[in-house]
Amino acid sequence: MSELPKTYLCKKIERPLQLDGFISDPLWANADWSDDFEDITGDPALKPRFKTRVKMLWCDDYFYIAAEMEEPHVWGTITKKNEIMFNDNDFEVFIDPDGDSRDYYEFEMNALNTIWELSLPVPYSEGGVPVLGCNLNGLISKVGVRGKLNDPSSEDEGWCVEIAFPWKELEKYNPNRATPPAKEDIWRVNFSRVQWKHEVVDGDYVRVPPHGTDLTSGLLNPEDQQHPEDNWVWSPQGVVNMHIPDRWGKVCFIECGENRRF
Repeated sequence: MSELPKTYLCKKIERPLQLDGFISDPLWANADWSDDFEDITGDPALKPRFKTRVKMLWCDDYFYIAAEMEEPHVWGTITKKNEIMFNDNDFEVFIDPDGDSRDYYEFEMNALNTIWELSLPVPYSEGGVPVLGCNLNGLISKVGVRGKLNDPSSEDEGWCVEIAFPWKELEKYNPNRATPPAKEDIWRVNFSRVQWKHEVVDGDYVRVPPHGTDLTSGLLNPEDQQHPEDNWVWSPQGVVNMHIPDRWGKVCFIECGENRRF
């Protein structure tokens, strides 16, 4: 397993980004790419089949996240906001601003730019019950597909996402510190990519679960589910469970051009 948790210097920019899903705004050049994602367990023998990496920036109004995902078949089925998104291939963001493992925020989206937002007062392991549909006013999400979405006859390059989280809405998860963050504040953040194996049935992509797995239960608690899907993350958790916030990565907010060691 790599050294944990992962760390990232998130640089401040002087104007809002123009988002189109393709990470094309020139200001993104100020941001370094993260390490490639690993299996959620950190086991090097479970190297992800496809590459995933992220960038982060911030300005006075937003916390920006961009992800680039290698994917030969980009597909999605969920079109209704706040449905359980990890039933599709998805990209997920977890944010705990004050690092207390309490009242943290989760965001998920698929290649159709359908989103799901929720929060947890405490992790599932401590009896946490998710607060569903806690949507952030002013959130911006964009998807860029390098290929043909939902076309099994096409071999694609992958898909990208860009997300702008408004500070004034994230403030509710950070009641005891400055939001936007003060210089050199550190937030606990992690990212997950859920990837299903699939087959094509009547011209459509269909998930392939292991024998005997029930995909219809709709359970939210990761401790109550089997895990037929791949889970690839930025900062490995050590187990198949994203809801251990004290194992998430550390993001330090700095001025552009500044450097800092954790």
